[in-house]
Amino acid sequence: MSESPANNQPKFGPLRRRLVRPFLRVNESIWSRLPPSWKTTRLMSSYGGFLNSLVRSTADRTQFHGTFFMRNRAEIEMIRSIALERPPDSTLKLTVLACSNGAEVYSILSGIRSARPDLKLDVHAIDISPDIIEVAKQGLYSPEKTSLVGENIFERLTKGEVSELFNQENGKFRIKEWIAQGINWRVGDAGDSMLAESLGAADIVVANKFLCHMQPSKAEACLRELVSFLKAGGYLLVSGVDLDVRTKVALDLGWKPVTNLVAEIHDGDPSVRRDWPWRYWGLEPLDVKRKDWKTRYAAFFQVGSPLTERQQASALEDSVAHSA
Repeated sequence: MSESPANNQPKFGPLRRRLVRPFLRVNESIWSRLPPSWKTTRLMSSYGGFLNSLVRSTADRTQFHGTFFMRNRAEIEMIRSIALERPPDSTLKLTVLACSNGAEVYSILSGIRSARPDLKLDVHAIDISPDIIEVAKQGLYSPEKTSLVGENIFERLTKGEVSELFNQENGKFRIKEWIAQGINWRVGDAGDSMLAESLGAADIVVANKFLCHMQPSKAEACLRELVSFLKAGGYLLVSGVDLDVRTKVALDLGWKPVTNLVAEIHDGDPSVRRDWPWRYWGLEPLDVKRKDWKTRYAAFFQVGSPLTERQQASALEDSVAHSA
């Protein structure tokens, strides 16, 4: 997997990083005191973008294994709508990369199976951590924080949803069989080209919340490889990635942004929206005044059904014009 420059973020050596971080701390303190209405102005949004570029350029990035059930409901609704379009009794192949503790996999499958119980699902869930794959495979969760998952993974569920998704066992919660059946859990690296070959091409690939924890050049190289996991015309869901990286790759490879529910998906995870601009994984406000906004803010792409040369050139011109 080759690496290439991902964006034009400033590059900082150790000394400059030490100087930038106090500047960011002062700005964060001031930002926290601003009225909410001020933060949404175009001027402050632009300044927030500048601050976030500094954060991303100086951050020590690391992978996390925790996530929530129903973390982004709009993403699940979009996958559900794709499933609804499938022919009766057909097979839908789904690959979830960096599946973490399994919460995202089970959330997606509950949406698909409740809407289309007739579909035959071929599901592959991959993570680089053997320990977290074992947690996901068991499907048994504690409402308390653990050493592997340091958060309450049920906090975005209603009581009714907890009853629908889980059976209680001695104070813990086991995912129900109608959701958990038939999943192929596997330890693997999303950047491994041999993994894609061994899994075979999928109709939908989910690659969420792990690319942002890589340095941009490595994230870009990995993102370019994800097409090898997909069938021609398949759908790629990729959120939790530096937007500059995703936009560049999508334009370079001619991915077609799926604009249904763009705003709902973009704003669907309140934690990453709240963390902008002070965390490298924070997600900037959606700005429809950008000429490239459809590509920049789309999390779903149709891959292998490329834009025409004219469409791709127009999208590239829009992106360059905005950055200028």
